[in-house]
Amino acid sequence: MPKINGNEIRPGNVLEHNDGLWAAVKVDHVKPGKGGAFAQVELRNLRNGSKLNERFRSADKVERVRLEQKDQQFLYEDSGMLVFMDAETYEQIQLPAELLGDRRPFLQDGMTIVVEFYEEEALNATVPQKVTCKIVETEPVVKGQTAANSFKPAILDNGVKVMVPPFVGQDEDIVVNTETMEYSERA
Repeated sequence: MPKINGNEIRPGNVLEHNDGLWAAVKVDHVKPGKGGAFAQVELRNLRNGSKLNERFRSADKVERVRLEQKDQQFLYEDSGMLVFMDAETYEQIQLPAELLGDRRPFLQDGMTIVVEFYEEEALNATVPQKVTCKIVETEPVVKGQTAANSFKPAILDNGVKVMVPPFVGQDEDIVVNTETMEYSERA
């Protein structure tokens, strides 16, 4: 496995550290007046979800782990576990629903998502960046109300609340960016 210096750690990197697999969530490069520069890294354990703040000096070496990414189709949820199927081999895997966090409502039946594997162990899953949803409740469209940067609240078919432009009405399909949880465009 490739070793990288402590100052080369970037958000999203997966590291082998303290006998575990950790994903770098947030990285701040600090250059104090005295002493050498270091990277203050917020890590999340991929196996149990615990968090850790760690300092890496530029001289420190860490193991960077490459995860294999496979497309998996979402089948159903069963008692807090999400069941996915490999479209090529038809093998099924289960991952805990809390792994997706606040993006869980955007997971739709039959949706293809990317699951990351370390050797044969499924560790992480990511929902597509853009997902189409239907607006089930919002204020009606008012003609002539086109003030710049004015948004109104809307509730989607999955229960998530987002802010939408005033010209978007009820029962319309919109595209939502799942990373920022914001309206992106009309579908």
